[in-house]
Amino acid sequence: MKKWLALAAALLISGCSDKSETQAPAETTAATPAATEAPAPATGPQKVVIYNWTEYIPAAVLEQFTKETGIEVEYATYESNEAMYAKIKLMEGKGYDIAVPSTFYVEKMRKEGLIQPIKKDLLANYGNLDANMMNKPYDPNNDFSVPYLWGATSIAINNKDVDASKITKWADLWKPEYADKLMIMDDVRDNFYVGLRVAGFQNNSTSEDEIKAAYEKLKALWPSIKVINSDSPKTPLIQGNVSIGAIWNGEAYMAQQEMEDLQYIYPEEGAVLWVDSFVIPKGAANVENAHKFIDFMLRAESAKAAIEELGYAAPNTAGIALLDEALRNNKTVFPAAEDIAKGSFHQDLGDTVLVYEKYWELLKAGQ
Repeated sequence: MKKWLALAAALLISGCSDKSETQAPAETTAATPAATEAPAPATGPQKVVIYNWTEYIPAAVLEQFTKETGIEVEYATYESNEAMYAKIKLMEGKGYDIAVPSTFYVEKMRKEGLIQPIKKDLLANYGNLDANMMNKPYDPNNDFSVPYLWGATSIAINNKDVDASKITKWADLWKPEYADKLMIMDDVRDNFYVGLRVAGFQNNSTSEDEIKAAYEKLKALWPSIKVINSDSPKTPLIQGNVSIGAIWNGEAYMAQQEMEDLQYIYPEEGAVLWVDSFVIPKGAANVENAHKFIDFMLRAESAKAAIEELGYAAPNTAGIALLDEALRNNKTVFPAAEDIAKGSFHQDLGDTVLVYEKYWELLKAGQ
């Protein structure tokens, strides 16, 4: 449960190099001390290695963390839960100190023993978290995860090119007048959520017949799709390459800073809802530093900075209290109660996910 390249300037504090989804931790490059500085101790500088979504922590927050703690941040990124999970599973939980999976992948990684328990006694700011966002089925009692940001996948519309009032539900995207104007993200579960709902079924279906029906719906939509982008889905909208996009609400919020005509709507069939949480992989080498970083991100000021810059809601009551009234009431950032009620969270479906992936690959292959 979805972010901008200005972050690259601070991906590795004190001299970080740019990272991409395909880089393993061994390829991340630590800062090099200036010639006038004393040699680093043989054990190397303190660090924390973070594996996260693109554009998902404000650069200033990373800088402040290193300034206060002396702990350098090594940062690698991914574009999907599937990519993150595959890398951590391949490396048996080693190489990264923090990852940020979405709701159902927290559940999956917990069940498979890929993440380790959180030591809550090391988190002085844990009390800032909103109790309404805690103790969910994917991680009872939050023994393995700490919620960071939450939000929705829904529909952004350039009202200058397309009449936003004509789009009220996912099914409207199938209208022929929107052919070659659409963008989706490279997310199998989000896209099949849309297909399932338009086909008349519920999210998290384990019926192959229903999944296949969703595939047939998406196959009919496929010729209208112009762009698939999960790295920075706001960019095609801002550049005018597409007029309608199924994107994360934070991406829509950031696009709205440059596009006054951009509207974000929550469809009648319901939006995808998600929570992205900090977890510590089982093989993390810097567990204490990971807890220090998580605790820093739980500060009210850190949560406020993330909401203001990224446009996602933080389940941090102390941080929300610091926001100005206009942002607290921004429905793009904070969906209304009725929109939340219509939405749905993905669940871990075990081996059934292979059925989804089979049909997703068929779609991408044009079959």
